[in-house]
Amino acid sequence: QLSSVHLYLPSPPVPSSDPVTVTTSKARVEVHENTNAVLSCEFRTEKETNPRVEWKKRGKDVSYVYFDGDFTGSFKGRASIDGATMTLRGVTQKDSGVYHCEVTARQDKIKLGEVTVTLNVLVAPHAPLCEVPETVMKGFSAELRCKDKLSVPAATYSWYKDNKPLHTANLPEINYTLDPKTGTLKFKAVSKSDEGQYRCEASNGVGAPKSCAGRHMKITEFELNMTIVIAIEVGAFLFLLSCCVAICLCCRRGCCRCCRSEYLLLKHKLNRLFNFDH
Repeated sequence: QLSSVHLYLPSPPVPSSDPVTVTTSKARVEVHENTNAVLSCEFRTEKETNPRVEWKKRGKDVSYVYFDGDFTGSFKGRASIDGATMTLRGVTQKDSGVYHCEVTARQDKIKLGEVTVTLNVLVAPHAPLCEVPETVMKGFSAELRCKDKLSVPAATYSWYKDNKPLHTANLPEINYTLDPKTGTLKFKAVSKSDEGQYRCEASNGVGAPKSCAGRHMKITEFELNMTIVIAIEVGAFLFLLSCCVAICLCCRRGCCRCCRSEYLLLKHKLNRLFNFDH
């Protein structure tokens, strides 16, 4: 009796087929303003030996940065490429954004690969714009403002009075509030001790803090001028006198019947007093 024998032959090896792959060594890049930014883009293809590389920037619209072997627009003359890695020189805040590196390999089964790199350009503080009232009346409220619109990340603010820092905490013994995020300094009711020179300082950890020029805030008290007091008193007297004259004329002409009898009685008494009737 013959037993059947099954022979298992190994399958022939299948050649590896790796599609185009695109990667980056740093997906988020942060650099200071006016320095160079390197946006990494590395690729590997299956068969293609001369893939097409393109860089795009995404904003309100998608625009080309590197296309058909050349840089476009504001990137001309200040950018270079090595393989697919792009270097931008002298970056500004306008260069911040999301960039796409695309590699096209026409001979590969998967012909397109891409990777995204985010660029954030850090901007040191600028001298903030400060608003300090020149004069405030004692007992009234006051608001001082400070703003630096250019720094990235957004600045935080400190206020100084006569070169001494003001507290940001709400302490019971102080009559103001200070918001370090908005740069607003509010007084509930100013007193004479609040008079002095105020300046604001902006800082964001990128560069040295910057201050605006100090401005003096004067606290005044309301004082009555004697000339004004006398004028008010004279005006009140004349007003009352004119009212009395108007009432007397009205009664004499009989316009007001209710005071006609009183007017005749008063006239009679005056005539007797000054001997007008003989």
